[in-house]
Amino acid sequence: MTTYIIRRLLLMVPTLIGMTLLIFMLVAMSPGGVGAALQVSGGGQMDSGSVAQQRAYLEDRYGLDAPVLVQYVRWLGRVSPVKFGARDQFTPGGERFSEPKEIEDPPLWQWFVQELPQARPADAVVVPAEVDAQAQIYRRAAGDYAQARAGFLGARTRFEIAMGDIAKVLDRADAVKDRGQIRPAPAERIGKAAFENADEQLWQTAETRATEMMTEYERLLNATARSQAVFDAKMFRQAGVPIIPGTVSVAAPDLGMSFARSRPVSSLIAEALPVTLLLNLLAVPIIYFVAIPSGVMAASRQGSLLDVGLGALYVALWSIPVVWAGVLAVGFLASNDYLGAFPVTGLHSAESEKMSMLPQTVGGEWQRGFILDTLWHLVLPVGCLVYTGFAILSKQTRAAMLENFNADYVRTAKAKGVSRKDVVFRHVFRNSLLPIITMFVSIFPAMLGGSVVIEAIFSVPGMGSLIVDAINLRDRELLLANALIVGLVNMLALLLADVLYALADPRISYD
Repeated sequence: MTTYIIRRLLLMVPTLIGMTLLIFMLVAMSPGGVGAALQVSGGGQMDSGSVAQQRAYLEDRYGLDAPVLVQYVRWLGRVSPVKFGARDQFTPGGERFSEPKEIEDPPLWQWFVQELPQARPADAVVVPAEVDAQAQIYRRAAGDYAQARAGFLGARTRFEIAMGDIAKVLDRADAVKDRGQIRPAPAERIGKAAFENADEQLWQTAETRATEMMTEYERLLNATARSQAVFDAKMFRQAGVPIIPGTVSVAAPDLGMSFARSRPVSSLIAEALPVTLLLNLLAVPIIYFVAIPSGVMAASRQGSLLDVGLGALYVALWSIPVVWAGVLAVGFLASNDYLGAFPVTGLHSAESEKMSMLPQTVGGEWQRGFILDTLWHLVLPVGCLVYTGFAILSKQTRAAMLENFNADYVRTAKAKGVSRKDVVFRHVFRNSLLPIITMFVSIFPAMLGGSVVIEAIFSVPGMGSLIVDAINLRDRELLLANALIVGLVNMLALLLADVLYALADPRISYD
């Protein structure tokens, strides 16, 4: 069994890579790519400087001009627990500080300049004793770097536009001169002589843009040197555990920053995941405690009024759409115009922060307490989650047990005088566990995905709402992090199913 588990764990790695690569390609190659997230997350209210700095962050983190596979490898290096290169650092406020990336010399600039500028040596960083002063030094260096990066990207874009205008003039001239012949690409016409046929004003514009770009490039070089000096000073704690110092380390995955919310993805998931788990940890046991006993009773009394009645009731409940049930629950059970017995939205009352954890009486007035108040808010969402699961699990349990009731070993047990109770629970039910285990491991990963409909109706801030928002806002970091977590949990659930199969049925062995 141990060898089998290790082999399955190792096979999870290529499976995860293939799954995340497919999702990454779909997101990165969608209209707008990564840059589309900037337009959506800005909401029309971000100034050009903020957008430029955010684009600079993406350029530095992914390389917007790099091939998609290169971007994926960069993302994979961050989410992998095995890190290569210098270890990241964390400020006391939890801000991640990575080593600045090297800036490649752009060969196309040499059309206009004799030599590229060099960065001025950065002044030695004096590490103050105060934590706030250390964080201020980091933020100043990071801010200067982001601004310089944004300025450089803007200048480079303007230069590329000017070069594109010149290329269009050259293409038109070549089309007239060499119509029908294969012409060299514009990038092959290196040197000022190649632009003699271009408009002189366009050429002057390109030279101006190139000068601006060189200025921004020099500023970026200096900002990078200062950021590198701050990083080398190691003012903050380093992430992970070094395996080979300065080369290989092991650290927690870096899930990145949410484009739309400007917050770490890990903190967003840490807020939404407990809510979804709370809902499902209440709903799933209720489904199993009701559906499995009723399925056992229905199978034991096949054709009886109990069997027919439970089957009809569960099928009727399963036929009710969750959207309709949720709207009716809000409209009749929660609305003050009718019953008004439950809250409409949320997980807590407005005054819940002032409540004690347990119910108590204060000044002769009874107070629910924080725990009871939370459970009161969860009654309707959990109720809408559980009622559709009764039919599926109960029918599955009944069908599996009826199949085993007709097996030879059951007739042999009855012939030997084994009591009906032992036949049902020790023989039939145990051998009917395999389909139930399969259903459990299929439900378990869905617990992390959350119920989009329920969370939307009752305004529950869970994983379902988080994933839908990430899709609508094209938030790539958040989408990829959720896909990675759900995929990993699915594979672990399948592995758990194999282990439970062996425990439930001694005939199953992986040795």
